[in-house]
Amino acid sequence: MLLSSLSLGLLCVILMAILLDLVVGDPKRLPHPVQLIGAFISRLDARWNRGDHRTQRINGFLLTASVVMSTFAITYGCLALAYALHTVFGLLLEILLLSSCFAIKGLKDAALAVARPLGQGDLMLARTYLSHVVGRDTHSLDEAEITRGTVETLAENTVDGITAPLFWAFLGGAPLAMSYKAINTLDSMVGYKNERYADFGYASAKLDDIANWLPARLTAACFWIAAILLQGVRTTDALRHTWQQAPLHPSPNAGWPEAMVANLLGVQLGGTNYYQGIASHRAILGSNNQPLQTAHIGQSIRLMHGAWIVFTLFFALISLLGWVLQ
Repeated sequence: MLLSSLSLGLLCVILMAILLDLVVGDPKRLPHPVQLIGAFISRLDARWNRGDHRTQRINGFLLTASVVMSTFAITYGCLALAYALHTVFGLLLEILLLSSCFAIKGLKDAALAVARPLGQGDLMLARTYLSHVVGRDTHSLDEAEITRGTVETLAENTVDGITAPLFWAFLGGAPLAMSYKAINTLDSMVGYKNERYADFGYASAKLDDIANWLPARLTAACFWIAAILLQGVRTTDALRHTWQQAPLHPSPNAGWPEAMVANLLGVQLGGTNYYQGIASHRAILGSNNQPLQTAHIGQSIRLMHGAWIVFTLFFALISLLGWVLQ
């Protein structure tokens, strides 16, 4: 049988999945479940994204429901079959599936890929690696702007790639964690406010906002708690300033981790980005206590690790408490 939510067994499986991600990450030679989800979304996008505004809005709801429910059902069914064959098969499959939902090693490696050449003064190579993880134009960015882009994506993706999947994994194991990844993939593929996806991607974008609402705020709190143990970061007034600044971000969720990291590091995030030459202005987060420089990427990586560890410990304690009280 599948592991129940917030059980001791599920806790052990999640910890093993985290360990696997830390050591192995996402092997490039193996197919990733998110790629399969993405292919499914692309096929439905090509077939259903048509008609007038009302039809597109309805089809968008159908797309979101179809992808999320199919992901949950397939994951649940595969796990049920694996556990029926043998408990070990079920455990191994759930560990593998959960590990694919986390991106701890991937985020760290992507940030270091930018930081290494940036620290050596190779702006061109640093811009190239940054372009792999952000959508903004990078060809003319200086050291401060390259650092800003890296720190912002680390802060935001700590939620999308680590703590939100962990949150849903603790609530419902691999089926819910994979369902969250389906929601996140939908948002990244169709959740745009442009002519093609404003209506068709509406449901996907809204569901992503809902799925990330609590994890984003918990993650900001975990950043702050982790910062108490780290050197070179500022916890004084960070909570108050984050509370004031986070709602200024255009995303209802991304502003919380970004504002917290900015205030903890004593730097400014946000400002003007360019997308295919078109300027996009965002609210300033944090404070201009010091200019952004390469060293802030390393500090952000440490904050990321601290945040997911605190987040995991919090839910691990809840799991252990539930086990004791059974």
